[in-house]
Amino acid sequence: MTTERFADRIIRHLARQGYQPQKVRRLARAMGIAEEEYGDFRGAVKALMKTGRIVMGSASALTLPDPARRVVGRFRSNPRGFGFVIPDTPNSHGDLFVPPGHSGDAVTGDTVAAEVLKRGKRDGRLMYEGRIVEIIERGQSRFVGELCRELKRWFVRPDGNILHVPIFVGDPGAKRARSGDQVVVEIVEYPSRGRDARGVITKVLGKRGAPGVDAQSIIHQYQLPDEFPAAVTKEAGRVVAAYDPQEAAHGRTDLRDLMVITIDPDDARDFDDAISVTELGDGRLELGVHIADVSCFVPPGGALDEEARERANSVYFPRLVIPMLPEVLSNGVCSLQEKQPRLTKSAFITYDAGGQRGATRFANTVVRSAKRLTYRQATQVLAGKVGRYSKKVVVLVRQMESLARTIRQRRLADGMLVLDLPEVEVVFDEEGRVTGVEPTDTSFSHTIIEMFMVEANEVVAELLAGLSVPALRRVHPPPDEAATQPLNRFLRALGLPPVEGMSRKALQPLLDRVKGRPESFAVNLAILRSLERATYEPASVGHFALASEDYTHFTSPIRRYPDLTIHRLLEAYLRGGLKRKGRRRPAVPTLDECRELGAHCSRNERRAEAAERELKLVHVLRLLEQDVGDEYEGIVTGVTNFGLFVQLPEYLVEGLLRFSDLPDDWWEVDGDAGCVTGQRTGQRLKIGDRLRVTIAAIDVADRELDLALAEEPAGSKPRAAQRPQTGGKRRTRRVKKTAPAKRRRKKR
Repeated sequence: MTTERFADRIIRHLARQGYQPQKVRRLARAMGIAEEEYGDFRGAVKALMKTGRIVMGSASALTLPDPARRVVGRFRSNPRGFGFVIPDTPNSHGDLFVPPGHSGDAVTGDTVAAEVLKRGKRDGRLMYEGRIVEIIERGQSRFVGELCRELKRWFVRPDGNILHVPIFVGDPGAKRARSGDQVVVEIVEYPSRGRDARGVITKVLGKRGAPGVDAQSIIHQYQLPDEFPAAVTKEAGRVVAAYDPQEAAHGRTDLRDLMVITIDPDDARDFDDAISVTELGDGRLELGVHIADVSCFVPPGGALDEEARERANSVYFPRLVIPMLPEVLSNGVCSLQEKQPRLTKSAFITYDAGGQRGATRFANTVVRSAKRLTYRQATQVLAGKVGRYSKKVVVLVRQMESLARTIRQRRLADGMLVLDLPEVEVVFDEEGRVTGVEPTDTSFSHTIIEMFMVEANEVVAELLAGLSVPALRRVHPPPDEAATQPLNRFLRALGLPPVEGMSRKALQPLLDRVKGRPESFAVNLAILRSLERATYEPASVGHFALASEDYTHFTSPIRRYPDLTIHRLLEAYLRGGLKRKGRRRPAVPTLDECRELGAHCSRNERRAEAAERELKLVHVLRLLEQDVGDEYEGIVTGVTNFGLFVQLPEYLVEGLLRFSDLPDDWWEVDGDAGCVTGQRTGQRLKIGDRLRVTIAAIDVADRELDLALAEEPAGSKPRAAQRPQTGGKRRTRRVKKTAPAKRRRKKR
């Protein structure tokens, strides 16, 4: 085991807000480092000190270095004029504050260089501010927004939270754009003090809010790939034309007579996994997880491979998919379609009656799916509604359910975390207009496939780890103990007992305790935010949430490039290529190659998730635009010094209830207690409270939902005062309620 696996974790821990310098041994305990790993951990500390990334201060305590005179990092602006530089190399100060007037023409996402200046001390700590002196790289030059006209000037009001000022354009008639159209604009002059932003319209997407326009807006906003280049489609066509099923099946294990089925969403078109279960006697079962063998169709180095690598993943929007591979592959010869022979890589896992794994084996196979089921249909089968499904299909689905429940029980006993974060699906009419939302299906048929995929991913990771092969793992580091403090502050605000550390055994009882309660979503979300993000890295860190010591992604090569790289390694293993010693083995990447690819795939994954999440928010806000003034039940999920965040459970969207929309009072904000208290009325509002709110205003462009407190019935009394418990210094702030702001769109 190398020391490199700890380096990034150490840096992230030392960069956490509230970190206090610690000696090496105490730092290891705080980070949950096992005793047998301490030698490698100490080696990582020494390596980081040698390169100057961390320093040892007084009393041999470790900390990040002070900021240099010049800091390079990513800029994040605020609508009020100030901003922050997030340093590329973390330092002891953290993000660098840039006051109004000192950001030049930098916008959110730009890589900048900033001059660092001292600005006094606060609580005994030296404070700094920055002045941006150079734009090293623009993060974005294309923006999307509504074309408007005011005082005979044409401008585009950008969507999202990157650019907060209008972009003035010349004659929009060149693109036949009209007021109210959604357009793509290329910046030619960035905004700065005394200078407007200027741009050129490059594309008209259609009338703002029309069916399909919001999806196209998000695609351009996030600079997602669109059409495949001609070289890619040409290569894909050649691959499909040259494919001979009989010849391709030669040398593979023929499983076309094995009972195999797929279970996928209703609207799925790319089926990359199929399942079989075989009885072995003595209560033992063999699970077969058969994954589309994309590596047979996408050799490394060609145009197809380069494009798939660049995209890194498919992006899934409601009613629209941006695929990683051309559809002749993803929805065609690679997809495990019903009744069609398909090439697969199969993982076979033996289980005893208690769900414990036994022998595993892997093979290149050819399968024929006997039935394509949706999750809804599988749920009906499990409920006894077998319809016209064959007896073999019904028996297999029930075997799958029984085995999945056994596996799940074993994994839960091992410490697997199960977060309850419900989602909603957007409902459309035939013309593509949003008509409503409905809860996402969470029936056990989804869990069946999830459990089998997790098991297959894990056994492949264990195989590659045993071969000491550099590979992209799916890494989810354990949380630092420093995350306990903010989580416990949040729990105390809800009246819940604190957790003792961030272990799985401490977190799962908390999740069980709040299940089904109003504060469940807020607690689950707080725990999620306390955890590290899962990423793609070669380091053997394991997967904390799944209680897995080694984990990779193998089961979705049609839509994830990391899975394709694992398939290529598995192919090399099956051909005996990974057993060679003394020289570099073919198809095996170096550690540096894995790190670079992992960082790229992780970035693209985050981009896809953000785009998918934002489009769903836009759809929900469009739907709620029709309901301004309507009353809903909400749950307080957060407290700030400018208002309360309130979730509408029906839509799973958060809105802001400003102090100006609360009853006339002096409101004392207690961040530690998660509440606000009216000093005159004694009314107290806290996280977890249910409130009746009305939709006051919606700004789709800024992705904002403003709420107001619903009027109390005539004669009702204000809520009885509930003073925060004393027993420690609390951070409080008094806010005077002001007259309600007049609701209007921002001045341009």
